[in-house]
Amino acid sequence: MNRPNGKPPENPTENPQQRVQIETQGDHSDDRPHAIVTGGAGFLGSHIVDALLDDGYRVTSLDNFSSGRPENHAHIETARFESVRHDVTESFPDFDRVDQIYSFASHASPIDFRANAIDIALTNSVGTNHALQTARTHDATIVLASTSEVYGEPEIHPQREEYRGRVNPRGVRAPYDESKRLAEALVSAYHRQHDVDARTVRIFNTYGPRMRRNDGRVIPNFVDQALSGEDLTVYGDGSQTRSFCYVSDLVSGIRALAEAPRERAAGAVVNLGSREEVTIWELAETILAALDTRAGISYQELPEDDPSRRRPDLTRAETMLDWTPSIDLETGIRYTVDSFRQQDELRQVPSGDV
Repeated sequence: MNRPNGKPPENPTENPQQRVQIETQGDHSDDRPHAIVTGGAGFLGSHIVDALLDDGYRVTSLDNFSSGRPENHAHIETARFESVRHDVTESFPDFDRVDQIYSFASHASPIDFRANAIDIALTNSVGTNHALQTARTHDATIVLASTSEVYGEPEIHPQREEYRGRVNPRGVRAPYDESKRLAEALVSAYHRQHDVDARTVRIFNTYGPRMRRNDGRVIPNFVDQALSGEDLTVYGDGSQTRSFCYVSDLVSGIRALAEAPRERAAGAVVNLGSREEVTIWELAETILAALDTRAGISYQELPEDDPSRRRPDLTRAETMLDWTPSIDLETGIRYTVDSFRQQDELRQVPSGDV
């Protein structure tokens, strides 16, 4: 799987149902380490799958395909991979051996916070508990995908791991925010009570290839609108800030956390993201420049509980993992725009020509 310049391979067109059947024929007969990735067909999970395969692991993706896409695995040709259609709110399948678990199953798009609120809460709570049970059974290392959303509307800036956050427990974002906080509590409890080697990564805004065009997050929204010749929709006045981390940088940090020695990383919570803080208005201008479009910017009311500022303190990631992101925003946006354009080209090719 060649990914030059940090860019993942683009996905060939393929019948998704056929692909799921093919992928479940994975070969688990060798003695290579085995990793499970929940949400492995999603945006972030599929990139983790790629990284693990590149590092020689046998990999099982567990995904119910509610938001994940089989085509995110279409480039994988090794028998060391299998895809299992599975909802993590159900007990995990039996495995002979598990060395690492990446608990990454969850809707993470703002448009899902209303439409799939209950599923989100159950996936992040019950699903995390099932992942932890499996980690305990196999004495496996587990990495929980938590989120900067646990900080809510932060009172400190940048946000460091010790900060407990300020979250509205009844707001429209609460099923996601609070269930992630509960997932972190479960991870801590399993670590303290059962000595499970559990680690937590708090992920700040991440972007890159394989994001859904209708994802609802700001970068795919902006790119989709710009490619369609529409004005970019900015909520509020655009002065709110975020820091955006390109997906390959984030995955390298996640893998560094997973591979860190147990005595150093078990029970740890680590922020991963970018220090490059920009306003949403500046982001819109960056994307318009990357596409060289005459589209403009339109403004709408700011959604409820939308944080005004967000940027990680990366001191712990630097000292514990020797990790810093390397891809700047303009470069990452260019890679992302290219991937969206290639998706458009694939959709325009008649099926008989592929």
